[in-house]
Amino acid sequence: MDFEADSRLAAWRDKYQEFNVAGLRWLLARPELAGGWLNTKLHSITLREYDESDGPRSPRFTYGWIQGRGLEALVTHALSIRETHRDLASAALERARGLYKALASLYERYGNGYFLYDADLTPVYLDVSGEPQPQATDLEPSTYSQVFMLKGLVVAATVLDAASVPKWKLQLDLVVERIEADRFLQNERQALGAPALAQQAENYGPRMIMLGAAAVLRQHGLEAEFGDRFLAQILAHHRDGASPLLSDEPGGDVCNPGHAIELLGFALDYLPVGDPRQAEVLAALVAHCDAGFHGPGVAIEVSIRDGAVLEPYFPWWALPETIRSVALAYERTGDSCFLDYWDRADRAFWSNYVHPNAPVAYQNRDWTAPVDRVPATPDLDPLYHTGLSLLGAIGAVDRLSR
Repeated sequence: MDFEADSRLAAWRDKYQEFNVAGLRWLLARPELAGGWLNTKLHSITLREYDESDGPRSPRFTYGWIQGRGLEALVTHALSIRETHRDLASAALERARGLYKALASLYERYGNGYFLYDADLTPVYLDVSGEPQPQATDLEPSTYSQVFMLKGLVVAATVLDAASVPKWKLQLDLVVERIEADRFLQNERQALGAPALAQQAENYGPRMIMLGAAAVLRQHGLEAEFGDRFLAQILAHHRDGASPLLSDEPGGDVCNPGHAIELLGFALDYLPVGDPRQAEVLAALVAHCDAGFHGPGVAIEVSIRDGAVLEPYFPWWALPETIRSVALAYERTGDSCFLDYWDRADRAFWSNYVHPNAPVAYQNRDWTAPVDRVPATPDLDPLYHTGLSLLGAIGAVDRLSR
């Protein structure tokens, strides 16, 4: 590694560490929501606190998606800084302890995890008029929110409740079974049930998120061989041979470059060094970076056929995920093309998304400016997409320096 590259990596590492530490202090300083939940309920552009007049953005709604991600992030960040910021790490683990108990209790109440809960912690969905309706809880489909809650519970249990690790790991194994049995509902913003399952198109999203879980499980010494099957299935069924890009649906024209880049980063995190599948993953990563960079960030949808940008939106999360993925690729190859992608993603994120008055990112942009368009939940990212991605890049730099 030459001097110029070494200096850039060191500067990036210091910036990412500073941003993550500031973000963790900010998150811990936020007042808890009723029930002990993390509170990131504020507008990403204006920083206005949401109140009871804000409907599904208001404090009376709890997003299982966010709380699970936040639990995983709290524990992971705490472990990463326990030697350099001991007091902050201790405070993060103490906060995680309370969140772990609350999330475990909520999961066990229904035997599953849900996207949205009302003030009584009853699972709900919003109907076409925006009114909450009771969600079905007597079914057994898996969902993204269930995965995020279980990932958080597994990671937290490895540190806070070791005796419960097998219980939460078994629940993740059940998610694997349901994905392979076509019992995974991707759209949680509707009534869950057989009609919803029958209508949804195949998408690699469930296997992608579980490939990320597989990498996390391996990092904690847990078995995750399903990752091999899921990676193979995605690469085999979501490319038509004429293009290296992954179609959201088999045979389709739409590619979400950010999701593909995130997936390929999970794959690099999961695969052992020297694994023969690495070359294929790296080639696909190059293709999706080339296809995805547009305007202020990474496009949410592009055409596989002609490369056209299909939606005028560029969510924040794709850039830190790109930083992690290309950092892992550069670590494994030393190829300067990944350093160039890294530089482009870093510049775009800090220039176009990082808020000048808080350690948070604008949730979304169009071609010209930040826009009030929610990518997944109105709650802001609890150090997950942004923080854990930057932490992954920090790890790559540290390993290279050794």
